[in-house]
Amino acid sequence: MNKIIKTGIACLMFAVATGCSKTFVEQANPNAVPVDAAYKTETDITTGVYGVYQALRSSNCVGEGASLWTDDRADDINTTDNQSNNGEPFQFTAFSLVPSNSYLQSHWSALYVPIARANLILSVIQDIPFANEATRAQNIGELKFLRAFLYFQLVREFGDVPLVTERLTSADQAAALTFRAKKELVYDQIVKDLKDALASGLPVVHNAANKGRVSLQAVNATLGKVYLTMATTLSTTPSAEYLNQAKTYLLACYNQKTFNNLSDIPYTDVFDVNKKATNPEIIWQIVYKQGDPNYSSSLARSNQAKGDGSYISQFPSQGAGALFTKDLLNEFEAGDVRTNFSIRFVTANNGYYISKFRDNSATAGTLGYGGNDWILIRYADVILNLAEVSMYLNETANAVLYLDMVRARASRPLYAVMMTDLSYATKYPTLKLAILHERRIELAFEHHRWHDLTRFFKPDELVTFFKSKSQANYDNSPLNNFATKDYYFPIPYNEFKLDPVKMYQNPGY
Repeated sequence: MNKIIKTGIACLMFAVATGCSKTFVEQANPNAVPVDAAYKTETDITTGVYGVYQALRSSNCVGEGASLWTDDRADDINTTDNQSNNGEPFQFTAFSLVPSNSYLQSHWSALYVPIARANLILSVIQDIPFANEATRAQNIGELKFLRAFLYFQLVREFGDVPLVTERLTSADQAAALTFRAKKELVYDQIVKDLKDALASGLPVVHNAANKGRVSLQAVNATLGKVYLTMATTLSTTPSAEYLNQAKTYLLACYNQKTFNNLSDIPYTDVFDVNKKATNPEIIWQIVYKQGDPNYSSSLARSNQAKGDGSYISQFPSQGAGALFTKDLLNEFEAGDVRTNFSIRFVTANNGYYISKFRDNSATAGTLGYGGNDWILIRYADVILNLAEVSMYLNETANAVLYLDMVRARASRPLYAVMMTDLSYATKYPTLKLAILHERRIELAFEHHRWHDLTRFFKPDELVTFFKSKSQANYDNSPLNNFATKDYYFPIPYNEFKLDPVKMYQNPGY
């Protein structure tokens, strides 16, 4: 057996035969199916594409359980248990993350799994006969979108990362690609893949039977957010060029909507398991199957609190439900539709828990096999991105217009009225902070918060932001730990040790 290498690149290498593994085994694996034998027909390609989508479901990747590197890392959720699993989950919320953290390694590897699968299929798809060339083009578009989406997660969380867009077939090839590409180059590839996806003939929106697959709406929304992130993170001051590109693609997505006004779609409908396949606000989701022990959602079951009957799930919970910080609780506005739906006070626990994700149906049953889809992109997110872009471009009236679209749906006074309210104006003295607040409440617990914070603030600004908060609102998560190094995660130790020069560690770790 060859030397064992635990690495994302090795994962990419081994995926050519088996999907992925943490170990890099011998080249001639007698148990592996050769790629050329595995992909011979259009049906084989379809199955392979589904395999890329399937990899997204993992809680180590971007599935519904992926809160550790998003909401927990931010200021929305505290992992207060500093003992379980050697205290490793607590490191994310306590800003004491170390490169050897096994959860960090799992996250890194899980993000590279779908990339590996996409690279593999892209390497053979041109050689496979298709009944319709449009189907081949759409499959290529989906694969390039998914690869771009995963690299977008990686570059925002780790900065410079290995950039692999080819099928790996040898140890020498893998070794040659084991180096961190500068984040600017990673963004260039993300943009290229997304523009290729735009030109691939994808449908504007999928019908109910194909929900979960990538549409032009999803590509435009993602490309707009990518350009917005580039504008605010790759230079000292926001780049007008990137901001205008962001505006172009976000507006393209906005103009592809199939509803008139956001306020026409009740907020509660967005999370209704009976409407998840037909709700026009949802742009892209990971589909979960109600009642199925393997492919159902655990969101409602995991959040259900003891002493609250079967309010969001019939699962007889013995816990307190999913908890969140007092800092977030203090931002929910009284009278806001989202407040009453997203969080709930339970007397038995004398506290609030997350009630946003619900399925107490008979089909989900007492085992809590819920039907919640995990929403990755929806129109409220796009609209608030448009508010953000407009604000940076000094198009204040447009920024407020987009902000008010979201507030109106939530039955809240519009921005101009709120700025006459002393409490609101004191908390959010700038339009930028008002938009950030709106994103926090609108998208609460949907795994946006950490990426929002790193887009809204430079590293030193983010330190100031966290240290201006009250420690009393964060239980035992020490805010004083937060430093500029925490803007990025460390490179996992198993990756760094492969080549400490080419896989250099992020500053401060």
